[in-house]
Amino acid sequence: MNTSVKGEYALQAIFDLSSQRPGEPVRIADIARRQKIPQKFLELILASLKQAGFVESRRGAEGGYLLARSPETITVGDVLRHIDGAAHARGRTRRKHETPFSDMWAQVDEAVSAVIDRTTFSDLLHRWQEKQTRYVMNWEI
Repeated sequence: MNTSVKGEYALQAIFDLSSQRPGEPVRIADIARRQKIPQKFLELILASLKQAGFVESRRGAEGGYLLARSPETITVGDVLRHIDGAAHARGRTRRKHETPFSDMWAQVDEAVSAVIDRTTFSDLLHRWQEKQTRYVMNWEI
């Protein structure tokens, strides 16, 4: 599966917004700092995500970005298809002619698509939080 840097950053931005309190706008600078994304690039990505209806923005001193839909309704596949478009839909670059591996690669692409199309940002957030609480530091010696 081919995912662009822009696609990766878009996923990180949506994930970051998913982890914030619903209804509270988040400043671009805060997302950029937490996710280590260049702020100018993030501005372009968020503008594109806004146009597609994934996020909305609020103006003013208390303004910023927030999810336009709940994390339960946004899948990884939705975001990647919007950002990476046809490049993502094609999967890996294939030769024009059939090879002994053609059917296998088609199955791999279908499997990847199935996973990203059923994985929501709510799922990712839940799994991440669970993983983070599993590893509690123990300072006993």
